[in-house]
Amino acid sequence: MPRVKICGITNLKDALSAVEFGADALGFVFYEKSPRYIEPSMAKIIIEALPPFVEKVGLFVNTTASKINSTCREANITLAQIHFDAQIDLYKELKLPHIKVVRVAKKEDLQRYKNEYRLVDAFVQSYGGEGKRVNLSWFDGLDCSQIILAGGLDVQNLEEAKKYDFYGFDVSSGVEESKGKKDRQKIKDFIQKAKN
Repeated sequence: MPRVKICGITNLKDALSAVEFGADALGFVFYEKSPRYIEPSMAKIIIEALPPFVEKVGLFVNTTASKINSTCREANITLAQIHFDAQIDLYKELKLPHIKVVRVAKKEDLQRYKNEYRLVDAFVQSYGGEGKRVNLSWFDGLDCSQIILAGGLDVQNLEEAKKYDFYGFDVSSGVEESKGKKDRQKIKDFIQKAKN
């Protein structure tokens, strides 16, 4: 059964709705240029109110290992999502588990980090949240069991993506009523469809 991450959480109500309907992970965006940006102190308040066994993922763009470490410590983040092309040294300096993001502009990009769990997103200048989709035909014949698919997912196109047996799905704009504000029914429908 695929895992589901609801990303771009900005308030407790949306976080609790996602967990109630079976989200495995919640994503908090620590990239100030994003409309879904959240202050670490606010993320901490939300995270402290969550039940156990939910992965708390911090999304980072163009920053340093020390900044990632301090933000994750402050907010009680359990996994860092590195949404940019970082140097090897940065990964070595991280004090918590991390996942790399492959921003796919062409089919060949899918070969990056192919022997580890990674999140695959469509390439957009703004680092995601634009609802842009990866061309699913690029996954034909690939082992997708270590790939978390992100980018432009919603309940309508999920069925098509499920046949590739991805490890998980990461959704943000596809379950929103407006940027940074989730739609409870859309969250419920997405998670149910992903896991059934």
